Amino acid sequence: MSWAALLGLLAALLLLLLLLSRRRARRPGEPPLDLGNIPWLGHALEFGRDSASFLTRMKEKHGDIFTVLVKGRYVTVLLDPHSYDTVTWESRTKLDFHGYAVILMEKIFNVRLPHYDPSDEKAKMKLTLQHRDLQALTDAMYSNLRTVLLGEPAEAAGDWHKTGLFEFSYSALLRAGFLTLYGVEASPGTPESQAQDRTHSAEVFHTFRQLDLLFPKLARGSLSAGEKDSACSVRGRLWKLLSPASLAPRALRSSWLQSYLGHLEELGVSPEMQARALVLQLWATQGNMGPAAFWLLVFLLKNPEALAAVCEELERILLQTEQPVSPMGALPQKALDNTPVLDSVLSESLRLTAAPFITRDVVVDMALPLADGREFALRRGDRLLLFPFLSPQRDPEIYTDPEVFKYNRFLNPDGSEKRDFYKGGKRLKNYNMPWGAGHNQCLGKSYAIYSIKQFVFLMLTHFDLELVSTDEEIPKFDLSRYGFGLMQPEHDVAVQYRVRP
Repeated sequence: MSWAALLGLLAALLLLLLLLSRRRARRPGEPPLDLGNIPWLGHALEFGRDSASFLTRMKEKHGDIFTVLVKGRYVTVLLDPHSYDTVTWESRTKLDFHGYAVILMEKIFNVRLPHYDPSDEKAKMKLTLQHRDLQALTDAMYSNLRTVLLGEPAEAAGDWHKTGLFEFSYSALLRAGFLTLYGVEASPGTPESQAQDRTHSAEVFHTFRQLDLLFPKLARGSLSAGEKDSACSVRGRLWKLLSPASLAPRALRSSWLQSYLGHLEELGVSPEMQARALVLQLWATQGNMGPAAFWLLVFLLKNPEALAAVCEELERILLQTEQPVSPMGALPQKALDNTPVLDSVLSESLRLTAAPFITRDVVVDMALPLADGREFALRRGDRLLLFPFLSPQRDPEIYTDPEVFKYNRFLNPDGSEKRDFYKGGKRLKNYNMPWGAGHNQCLGKSYAIYSIKQFVFLMLTHFDLELVSTDEEIPKFDLSRYGFGLMQPEHDVAVQYRVRP
């Protein structure tokens, strides 16, 4: 192609982008509109590079509601936590999460389910992740955490081992979670079957982690040719590991798995697509617990006062159980529910590191009322986005020194849970939102909290754990992870540990 032809093509593309961008102008009653300087792309580059910094700048410029252009899509961003319930509890006939969820399912996991109804799926999964089945899941998780963490003969010797804390935490919780939900080897409880569980779950984690590293690019459609090949290969291996045929002979499969497979069969989903859906569910149920536990332990290791307070609380719990630690089959539910200090540490850690986007597609032209009495018009076809990471979680009007970890931030002086936080002189209902809200609140919240607390309990009561370097800083975020749940660190943190004699 000649230079003249190439320039002509570029000019035509630029003209097309200009025409696409010129179609939108702010109407009376709509939020402030910011198109950026690049036709069609708008703010896509800055939004993708560091969403938190970009949205902070837009809030300073426009206030707590505004519309931006991102890759041809108009996204209205709401950052007033007093008004979040208006969005999260709105009917799907006006604000819908379904379409965006389906896009992510197809982009990342190649899942296409016939007659997919997320509300119906959630209703069925809720029965197996909460209420009567929660205790069984919690007991199984504790047993599997012990298998993963305490079963290796080399570690039982009491020698010091060096590792990256993120990989260690992520591996332990995902492997134990996989064994809890997807089942263990036949003849459970024997040394041979537990060794097989450790080997098999390690293979699942290492394969899953390869896909997880590509997750942001998969979601944004920005993989290189080589990365596309890698993603295809890794997904294929995961589909084999989690295929219904591979899972069929496993013992102690959870009621959640049985119910979900039954649901897929009712939809007429093929075994091949069932395997893909099970990989998706592995990410959905286990993908955030490991990162959450990592940040919690890092904050404890960097804050001796917080670590001492948590250890003192755990020692008190052990005395109250009147059982020696090692032979315990499970932590009593009463003990897990009576850890106000650890609960505060977890809430504070999640406040600082949970950064999901809460998104809705605007299905009809509608008015969005805000808590302060204002009302804004939204257009059908746009997307609405809440980002609790900025407000309430990092809002200086709500939290003093919001960037600083304070282990007792969610404790009252009498040691009870603190729930009174204010913005604009009004008490907030949504003051910390790591688990989502409204129709999309995490169904597995209680299971996840108990799992993280069990992991921390085991690490602090059965292990000596310390930073390799006392000068180690809290790592910065991998900025590509904004919007996808728990943030991951830009680099791992070197620690050394040993099983206590």
